[in-house]
Amino acid sequence: MNQESQRYWSFFFWTDPEMYHLDQAMFGKNQTIVTEFLLLGFQNLHSFKILLFTVFLMTYILTVSSNLLIIILVTVSHKLHSPMYFFLAHLSLSDILLTTDLVPNMLHLIWREGGTMSVAGCISQLHFFGSTVTTECFLLTVMSYDRYLAICHPLHYTTVMDFKLCLQLAIWSWLLGFLMTLIIIIPISQLQFCCPNVIDHFFCDFVALLKNSCSDTSFIEIEDFVLAVPVTFLPFTFIIVTYVCISLSILRIPSTTGRQKAFSTCSSHITVVCTYYGTLITIYCVPSIGHSFNINKVLSLLFTVVTPFFNPIIYSLRNQEIGAALRRMFHN
Repeated sequence: MNQESQRYWSFFFWTDPEMYHLDQAMFGKNQTIVTEFLLLGFQNLHSFKILLFTVFLMTYILTVSSNLLIIILVTVSHKLHSPMYFFLAHLSLSDILLTTDLVPNMLHLIWREGGTMSVAGCISQLHFFGSTVTTECFLLTVMSYDRYLAICHPLHYTTVMDFKLCLQLAIWSWLLGFLMTLIIIIPISQLQFCCPNVIDHFFCDFVALLKNSCSDTSFIEIEDFVLAVPVTFLPFTFIIVTYVCISLSILRIPSTTGRQKAFSTCSSHITVVCTYYGTLITIYCVPSIGHSFNINKVLSLLFTVVTPFFNPIIYSLRNQEIGAALRRMFHN
């Protein structure tokens, strides 16, 4: 193949990510090793650039503000010094870190209609994204265990779920989230990435990153599949089992008022669990054959932007104690 033909085909594959594997087969080891990626963002919606930028900027500001407000309320209000609100504060912190890792750069991509990111920056973004997502999975599991003890074993709740255990569960959630993501990130950092260096997404997603590698990624894919069991399926199964037990205990409560009060303490959490795990499983656990890039972007937006935005709203609207603490703080 002469140089003129090679330049033509290199440009063709550069602009068409779908032809990546054909490009690998034709050029093999002659692939150019890249040091940065081109993130396309939302190029198909460039006519709505200002609208998208404004909406996502306002959503990000409200997400950080509302979650930060919950952390402040739990810290300063003595009536919120309980295990449930302690874990809720950690969940809010996780949401803040998740959106801050992705949204500012997404706003940059929207405004510039695309942009570049170094390989090291892309891997770092993926690491923080995976760590916060994994931590949130464990925190939601811990919160379901807390509700299970409070409703199914109320007499032993205060002795079992003391501050020491709460602190240990929170620390282990963050530590496992960081370490289990690091197991995936270390082999990813050893990969070589070749042209095309195009990522048709608004962040460095795991699947999109592997598609741009010219190294063998089979080990990483198997590793990711194995880690999905303790990170996603086991916590979700545990949450389902605990809420079945909780539902049976609530039905045995004789008074209607008692049943309503017990249900109100769990409804917010189960709503967050359903939205969070629903989008997580749809994006990463259900086979994405036939999914277009636009569908994956919409699902990722629901998972990374919409869910952290609605989490504090759900907990505030369905929780009278948070509302009362908020009124007291503004009154003072």
